[in-house]
Amino acid sequence: MTRTSQRDREIFENLFVLEAANNHWGDLERGKKIVNDYGRVVRYNSVKAAIKFQFRDVDNFIHDDFKGNQDIRYIKKTEATRLSKESYRILADEVRRVGCIPMATPFDETSVDLCVELDFPLIKVASSDVNDWPLLEKIASTRRPTIISSGGANEKALDDIVTFFEHRAIPLAINHCVSLYPSEDYQLELNQIDYLRSRYDDHVIGLSTHEYQDWHSSMLISYAKGARTWERHIDIEYDNVPVSPYCSLPEQVDVWFKAFRKAEEMCGGSSERRRVLPKEETEYLDALVRGVYAKRDLDEGYEFNSNTFTDDFYLAVPLRKGQLSCREILNGQKLAEPIKVSEPLTIDHVDGPYAESKYLRQFILDRGF
Repeated sequence: MTRTSQRDREIFENLFVLEAANNHWGDLERGKKIVNDYGRVVRYNSVKAAIKFQFRDVDNFIHDDFKGNQDIRYIKKTEATRLSKESYRILADEVRRVGCIPMATPFDETSVDLCVELDFPLIKVASSDVNDWPLLEKIASTRRPTIISSGGANEKALDDIVTFFEHRAIPLAINHCVSLYPSEDYQLELNQIDYLRSRYDDHVIGLSTHEYQDWHSSMLISYAKGARTWERHIDIEYDNVPVSPYCSLPEQVDVWFKAFRKAEEMCGGSSERRRVLPKEETEYLDALVRGVYAKRDLDEGYEFNSNTFTDDFYLAVPLRKGQLSCREILNGQKLAEPIKVSEPLTIDHVDGPYAESKYLRQFILDRGF
């Protein structure tokens, strides 16, 4: 049974993280449209969602010798997608205005300071940074709840980072992640959710996913496996900028959210305790239960004996209201009144706990036909 803390559940459970892919290409207006388009989808589906940005102190993040380099894709994209601090402040205000949580992945220590300055309540650690200890120390110093992605990390690296946050009592969620952009269905490795839940059962486990052909199946599977936070890259069709294949469009995220609601509906309540049977199911099952009928005439004072029960009684459907059934144990009790052959044995025929307990008596009187 999972021991995930209530604190972590309240923060991370059923949280969707929508990452603005490529930092909206450094275009503030594009970023605002992303926030507003997805804010509508979030409100329509009534889910808890964060819209996440990527923060880099670009002037210091890239070495001077490589600034302006057009051959290294990561450097080229980092420079092309930079935004000012004021632009991020505007976007953060927009995220709050549409009812979402502002969030960021900081890739350097200065960017962590920006998360604090903008009062972001959650911080994300990218898969590439699970061993970046100067950055992790800086993130931990904020005391903010943190989500880490596990893509590419071996078991020791995961153990180390989880222990690091646990020792500091910082809320932590752990996302299964395959760092392939995009990911094919056969590459998703969703059984890793089981592994993470087993190994780190004090934490909410999630799924950060980049598949591009299905916005339904992985949600159903991951939810059933116990994932309770999810992340996808998002984008919009805007200004003739091509959308990366690992990004989801608003209508696809709508499908994703609806798959979550379907998974929630189908999986039902808690996995930690026995479910409460609905009245409809109880009534259906009661209709299949065999009732006790007399095989011969029996006089008042007859004493029930489990060894001779089948000599004097038989079981058959339907079970009638007030009738005793195959579920009740009759041994040592006596008939309080006589019974005729083929008559149903009712609660009024016997003495003992079934007749004496007000709850049991009413339960038997209410069930059956």
